Amino acid sequence: MHWAHDLLEKYPELAIFLTLGIGYAVGKIRIGSFKVGAVTGTLLTGVLVGQLDITVAPVVKSFFFLLFLFAMGYQVGPQFVHGLKKEGLPQVLFAVIVCVVGLASAYAGALILGYNPGQGAGLLSGALTQSAAIGVASDSINALHLAPEEQKSMISFVVVGYAITYIFGTIGAAWFLSSIGPKILRINLVEECKKLEEQVGVTATNEEVSSSYRFNVYRAYRVESSHYIGKTIEEIEQFFRDKGNRIFILKVKTLEGMVDATPQMTLRSNDIVVVGMTKQNMDMFVDDVIGEEVFDEDFFDFSIETLDVVVSSKAVRGMTIHDISFKTLTRGVYVQGIKRQGEMLPRRVNTKVHRGDVLILVGPQSAVDGVAKKIGYPAHRTSESDMIFVGFGVLLGGLIGIPTAHIAGIPLSLTTSGGALIMGLIFGWLRSLYPTFGRIPEGAVWVFNNVGLTTFVAVVGISAGPGFVSGIKQSGLSMFIAGIFVTLIPLLVGVLIGKYFFKFHPAITLGACAGSQTTTAAIGAITEAAKSQVPVLGYTVTYAVGNILLTVWGAIIVALLPH
Repeated sequence: MHWAHDLLEKYPELAIFLTLGIGYAVGKIRIGSFKVGAVTGTLLTGVLVGQLDITVAPVVKSFFFLLFLFAMGYQVGPQFVHGLKKEGLPQVLFAVIVCVVGLASAYAGALILGYNPGQGAGLLSGALTQSAAIGVASDSINALHLAPEEQKSMISFVVVGYAITYIFGTIGAAWFLSSIGPKILRINLVEECKKLEEQVGVTATNEEVSSSYRFNVYRAYRVESSHYIGKTIEEIEQFFRDKGNRIFILKVKTLEGMVDATPQMTLRSNDIVVVGMTKQNMDMFVDDVIGEEVFDEDFFDFSIETLDVVVSSKAVRGMTIHDISFKTLTRGVYVQGIKRQGEMLPRRVNTKVHRGDVLILVGPQSAVDGVAKKIGYPAHRTSESDMIFVGFGVLLGGLIGIPTAHIAGIPLSLTTSGGALIMGLIFGWLRSLYPTFGRIPEGAVWVFNNVGLTTFVAVVGISAGPGFVSGIKQSGLSMFIAGIFVTLIPLLVGVLIGKYFFKFHPAITLGACAGSQTTTAAIGAITEAAKSQVPVLGYTVTYAVGNILLTVWGAIIVALLPH
């Protein structure tokens, strides 16, 4: 093993990649509904590799952490700003309360157990499942006037605390919100979600939204019914619109050949028409059958496009999916789905769209491209990121985070990491206003978010490795027990205030709790238990707020605890 130690000590960059490779593999391990996750897997692997006492330059973790924070702010910026508006304020306030309770619980637990700032920050970051708090807390510890060895020891405790408390923070939150939460609320979660779906018009085929083939259907028919012969295409389509359905005739084959359908075209007996509709409309369409269905692949030789369109136009912001479908979309174009912060929302006809939402449009390519400009800007697949935007964004964030203010004798600073997060929020919001610059493709955002965080965590784990075992011995059991309370107390408060103070729908309350504590596993468990995507409606705004506050809490708890 000496050769491995010598190799990794001489080339520490290889130690990082070794840690990432094994860490991501460990992260895929699933025990029941619990998945270890890439961050935890990488952290534990880093600690193991760190037993070789390898030194990695601190600038490496700083670089990747700033990149991660900027990307996180960029991703949630539009939704965070929207949440500050009137209709989003209740969920923002809800998230603030839950996050403050989380901070207070971690601070109280740290005081009772006599923890130092590193242990308190580890307790907070793991129990509230906010990996970013590790980096912010580490930056804050480095800013304290302590001996280098003492700083290193405290940062090791951050890693130890996170590793001990994160597992229950994830599993416990998912279990509590999916199983105990509905009992506290005294509801049948499945039935409550079904009732809300009926009230707000969730489509019956919501589970099929992910597939364009199954969502959008094209059929060819020979015109035989007297109800259609002699009528214009506009009259026929209006007949269906009056019934609240968007069914379109896209192609017509006459004696002269196949042509694109126009509203003024009149159908004749034995014409063959290509009809576009959603699968939901098919049963209704059978009752008004045009004639015999015709099977010929030549009739369907036209391009169908599925396009993500980012909402930015004032003309559609605040409109419902129903209004956009009937007032904005052109013939043959449908809203297949809607995403918010990367989460697929329930496809409700009265869901209001916000700036930064992504509408998934499907239809003939020429029609989709044309209508996309009315809604916002098309997110065509591209591999190029605006690195000028990213570079100056992180630079400006770092600069605003450097100054330190003293309040009641306590030195407080955003730090470069906090500044990068705030600038990411601002730049993400600006991008939604002016979509001609600052593009970061979804794949690149994933790399910045995930690889940025896991690389940072890998270096932290490697650096903390030598002191990890002693840290476990010193605070292992007490840290685990404290973590249980810090995880559950904010969730319990959230469930109660959601019901009695904010009077949210029960599913929205549970989703908002998961979002406030930024526990992705919990929202998955809730939607699985509910057999519905309705809880996601409480998740997006609170997730944006929770990500920001819980990250900042890493610095706050370091400043509050005696050192």
